[in-house]
Amino acid sequence: MRTLVGAAPHTPVMVEEVLRALNVQPGGRYVDCTVGAGGHAAAVLEAASPGGLLLGLDADPGALRLAGARLAPHGDSVRLVQANFRDVARVCHQYNFAPVHGILFDLGLSSMQLAEERGFSFQVEAPLDMRFGPDQALTADEIVNTWPEDRLADLLWRFGEEPLSRRIARQIVRSRPIRTTTQLAKAVEQAAGGARKRIHPATKTFQALRIAVNQELDNLIEALEASRGLLGFGGRVVVISFHSLEDRIVKQFFRREAQGCVCPPRTPVCTCGHRPTLKPVTKGAVTPSPAEIAANPRARSARLRAAERI
Repeated sequence: MRTLVGAAPHTPVMVEEVLRALNVQPGGRYVDCTVGAGGHAAAVLEAASPGGLLLGLDADPGALRLAGARLAPHGDSVRLVQANFRDVARVCHQYNFAPVHGILFDLGLSSMQLAEERGFSFQVEAPLDMRFGPDQALTADEIVNTWPEDRLADLLWRFGEEPLSRRIARQIVRSRPIRTTTQLAKAVEQAAGGARKRIHPATKTFQALRIAVNQELDNLIEALEASRGLLGFGGRVVVISFHSLEDRIVKQFFRREAQGCVCPPRTPVCTCGHRPTLKPVTKGAVTPSPAEIAANPRARSARLRAAERI
């Protein structure tokens, strides 16, 4: 596996928008749930100086090495922990790091991960791994080569929103064994019929496999639920998502937590006892500026939403 050390630096998206949405203050305590190479974390620590503290999580030990080097000048103001963000509550309580003033989730793949030989990109010849962390059991290889056709088609439809899910699943099964990213991309292209599209025909398939391998959507729901209990009053949670499935989860969570009763419609008397816990602080989703997209095309699909603990 290619190491991250020496890889091209990752450019964090919407840094100024993140700082405004978090309302970073000197002396505040912040959690970066996807610290990556430390780009957002460095900006938060600088804005929170003097006295600011940051707890950074990442499932990828290679990313943590990069973040450690980048954030070293901040000394004891930062602590980095190898953990999936679904465990944010456990990690915060373990290090007595609650309540906090802000929590950040940047759900996008980094430039380094796309360049690695872990199978995230069909543009790099690599084994079908796709795990964020080395301690995870399930790999993309297992899904592609052992799952039955109907289960594979369902995965491509649910997590990739792929309209050709059944055709692609059938071609994958016919092409087994498939061991590399380029072999998988070729099978998807064959299923798609070679038609020219705005995006590569394998894009949604790779997205679906990555989400399934890493349980990304379930983990996001769990982490968002945990974030409410970690925020102090007035604290903010900020989420940057890169596809509609993630953004929909964030939007629906913020909307629900801004409401009182969430009983089903036509329920005569409220029985849920739900009370509002968050209020949105962005009007809809914030998107990158045209200048940022021109400088960093990978930012074009980013969507930022934020809410405040009440």
